[in-house]
Amino acid sequence: MRDQVLWRKTGRIATLLAERLDIDAERALDLLYNSRTYALLTNPDSGLQLQSDAYILTDLLRELEERQ
Repeated sequence: MRDQVLWRKTGRIATLLAERLDIDAERALDLLYNSRTYALLTNPDSGLQLQSDAYILTDLLRELEERQ
């Protein structure tokens, strides 16, 4: 069950990221999967899974800005 919830949450966050950055879904998933935010999201001990999609997106966008 937890894997299905995480899978759906990942999809929603990738969709939001694609819309925000005006990129395709594949690129958004690539950015998400290769981020520190995703590593935290997949770690149940981090508690990030309990946060809203918007909160996680904000964290991811901040991380991507710091990379540049």
